Amino acid sequence: MRFALVDEKLVPKPLLTTGHPTYPISQINSSCTPQCNSAFDFNPELQTYLSGRQLLLDELPFPFAEIQEHYENGYLVYRQGILLKGKSCKCARCGTTEARWFSVFPCARCGENCLYCRQCLMMGRVSSCSALVSWTGPEPKAATVKQHLLNWNGTLSHGQAAASAKTVAAISQSSELLVWAVCGAGKTEVLFKGIEHSLQQGGRVCIATPRTDVVLELTPRLKAAFPRTTVASLYGGSEDRHLHAPLTIATTHQLLRFYQAFHTVIVDEVDAFPFSVDKTLQHAVQQARRPGSALVYLTATPNRKWQRECLQGKRAYVTIPARYHRHPLPVPKFAWCGNWEKKVLRNTLPQNVLSWIKHRLNAGKQTLLFAPKIASMEKILPILRKLHPSIESVHAEDPDRKGKVTKMRNREIPLLLTTTILERGVTFPNIDVGVLGAEDVIFTESALVQIAGRAGRSASFPAGEVVFFHYGKTEAMVRARSQIMRMNREGARKGLLD
Repeated sequence: MRFALVDEKLVPKPLLTTGHPTYPISQINSSCTPQCNSAFDFNPELQTYLSGRQLLLDELPFPFAEIQEHYENGYLVYRQGILLKGKSCKCARCGTTEARWFSVFPCARCGENCLYCRQCLMMGRVSSCSALVSWTGPEPKAATVKQHLLNWNGTLSHGQAAASAKTVAAISQSSELLVWAVCGAGKTEVLFKGIEHSLQQGGRVCIATPRTDVVLELTPRLKAAFPRTTVASLYGGSEDRHLHAPLTIATTHQLLRFYQAFHTVIVDEVDAFPFSVDKTLQHAVQQARRPGSALVYLTATPNRKWQRECLQGKRAYVTIPARYHRHPLPVPKFAWCGNWEKKVLRNTLPQNVLSWIKHRLNAGKQTLLFAPKIASMEKILPILRKLHPSIESVHAEDPDRKGKVTKMRNREIPLLLTTTILERGVTFPNIDVGVLGAEDVIFTESALVQIAGRAGRSASFPAGEVVFFHYGKTEAMVRARSQIMRMNREGARKGLLD
């Protein structure tokens, strides 16, 4: 069934039956898998291309007649792109139901005004006359179990080993688990045994993360750990887009193209933007899972709702409350600095902020200084360069962001002024961290915990100072410090700290 917008109301239109496949209502609305004609000689290339995916017809590089032949023999299914339920509509791919994301356009395919979804438009247009195509025939032949051997000679800490065992148990039981691990605990290594277990059982595994740079960081590490396993790395513009692999590392956006594909899904940085606020990405994760699959969440900063559920026994979880080097997390200090924005307008900084920075410059201690707004940073940078000409600033729109981070790693920059773009995903071995304007709404509890987690990550330099310079304490600041102190207490109680 297709739908049009008439007088601002959704009304059904007749099925498109010429030039394109007929989509039987029973087939589209049914969750059952049609019986395959075992005598049919299916195309293995089409099988590999579509298995575990949901793609538009326009995305398939195969003749329509061949696609239709596979459909008629029960090897693939057409799913209606836009679904109508009562007076509301739903995109079958991204799951959005908000009316503001739907609009109409003059469709060249059917010659009428078609309803389409704007929420997932960047992945190709899903409209009322289009179908999502998925494979329902036999799966591509899996690699032999012996191929998926873990090749990693590292040693897990006691906390990592406990979390690894819980992860393997959750995957073997096809259940859900939250791994609540402090910043720098070594979450990736905790996953290795669980991934190996799923692969050994013939399952497909996906590690999903909101950010492309994390995909790029994890891919070589997973390829090194599983050298005989095909690993697909999926992000915008990736060359692996159509690679069928037992182990996939993808941005959460890329999961919109998958449908009941994975036996194990691991979501890293579940608290990070945009995944934490985008329901379509959360829908994509659920849709990419097979029925009865395992789901593992990783985070250093679960939201308050999840924290309550963990502490109340309503959510299965395991904590890694200490870093691998067995030193406590640096606890943030609060330092009132007055109306710092007024000072900046006068081309200066609060005296205690200047003193703190000068002390680090004189001691040769590298520093990250976080500021809430790019506009503020543009005024702060010239002030800081009076103290040292090599000080730099970085933000999300900075074309030289990667170059500056590399220079910071090479100790060519003594202090890097940054927005929250560097709150996670970067490691510098020996730094102190300051937050100017910690009272700003951009500095949530999660952001402040992650920022504090930049300090003391190295075993050679496990201590680092973290200071929140503020013009008034906020609840987020207090909660962030409380969460860090709670993890330190738990780490000490479990004997994980020296």
